[in-house]
Amino acid sequence: MSASSFDRLGSTARRLARRFSPDMLADEAASLLDRPLRLGVTGLARSGKTVFTTAIARALLFPDRLPFLQARADGRLIGAELRRPGDPEIPRFAYETHLARIAGSDGDAPGWPASTRTLSQLRIGLRWKPAGLVDRRIRPVRDLTLDIIDYPGEWLLDLALIERGFADWSAEALSLSRRGPRAELARPFLDRLSTLDPAAPADDVVLAELGRAWSTHLIACREAGLAVSRLGPGRFLVPGDLEGAPVLAFSPLPEPAGRAPSGSLYAVAEERFDQYRRRIVGRFFRDHFARLDRQVVLVDLPGALSAGPEAIDDLKLALTESLGAFRYGRGSGMIGRLLSGVRIDRVLFAATKADQVPASQHARLDGLMQAMVADAARAIRFDGAEARTLAIAAVKAAESVFADHDGRNLACVRGWLAGRAQASVVYPGDLPADPAEAIARAAGRGFDYPPFVPPAGLVRDGHGLAHIRLDQALDHLIGDRLA
Repeated sequence: MSASSFDRLGSTARRLARRFSPDMLADEAASLLDRPLRLGVTGLARSGKTVFTTAIARALLFPDRLPFLQARADGRLIGAELRRPGDPEIPRFAYETHLARIAGSDGDAPGWPASTRTLSQLRIGLRWKPAGLVDRRIRPVRDLTLDIIDYPGEWLLDLALIERGFADWSAEALSLSRRGPRAELARPFLDRLSTLDPAAPADDVVLAELGRAWSTHLIACREAGLAVSRLGPGRFLVPGDLEGAPVLAFSPLPEPAGRAPSGSLYAVAEERFDQYRRRIVGRFFRDHFARLDRQVVLVDLPGALSAGPEAIDDLKLALTESLGAFRYGRGSGMIGRLLSGVRIDRVLFAATKADQVPASQHARLDGLMQAMVADAARAIRFDGAEARTLAIAAVKAAESVFADHDGRNLACVRGWLAGRAQASVVYPGDLPADPAEAIARAAGRGFDYPPFVPPAGLVRDGHGLAHIRLDQALDHLIGDRLA
């Protein structure tokens, strides 16, 4: 619990002490500690959000693989159950469907579940015994409600739009789309744009067409492993429930000479951009992000290293911009007002898919993660919250092995590649201890971390899923609430 939470709890306890008996005071104080804990799970596409949420739910329901979750290690964790979600307006996370996909069902081979496309929630009830003698006398058995909120990391990138104007955003987005390899991918959009006069009367059909073309361009950049973090908006990449909505019917436009006429293509696009950042972005941060207690940010570092320097640069930029949401809580302006109520007091930056990296190099993967988020983590700690990095695999689909090659004993990984009948042994490269050297080596395409699929038999009745350090992640995120 953070210092501010203790302050609030202490203030409430003093008020209650003046009005109630000691027994009543104890019950009221305990009920405050039973307030639902809201854990946000986010990360950019393919970072493993759905797998992570599925795995931690399975792990808490069947905690036989959680030796580093202290409440479990002490024998104080009694059990867990899935409960009805608390917010009727947010879809329930499809835990059972995703677990069945990992297990393989109805004749399908095991595979990874579909990516996160919108906001979803899963509520888990935990029952545990407190560690302290005094706490056990007050209430020997306690309940904690854990609300897991899963949402696309691309939506965090939109925070950068809050205090930007349409002209400024358009100029940068159009400039970037005309550079380097993005130019070819943006050609259909730019060719259509060249036929239009931004000062001409607005046409809803044309605006919708431009919105779809801009979205197609962004998705093409992402599929090609090119930088997209500065090209948003995030809902154009992951629209969620806004698919086809008029608020997404706009695109960056060149500013016409002089003032854009009212009702022109440019004026309406500017109006929709303003609606997007105020209604969509503002509502998400106010209604959801600002209510989180804990946050885990998942990062596919092996994937970025395999994809090369563009992907590394984009990942660094995306992290810098998205992690701004954790630093602006005390800021001024619209961002400061939106995030003034942010109460996140623990953050975990997790380098996912660590099973693709030989176990002997996991500390190096963690070191690279630390380097990527060093500035954000420092700012978070300065604001009084706890921040930690870990190299994890929410579901372990491969194992580390050594293989002889030309007289060299190489650290490799062994797992199943999609469509292969036999397990494959792969040498992914030697990750350097120096993060800067690792990034430089990625420029030479020095890594090849394979996309293994879940092996058959991974899901067994009554057991959690095999993982790497998921228990340490859970202990950081919720362990103090089970003390």
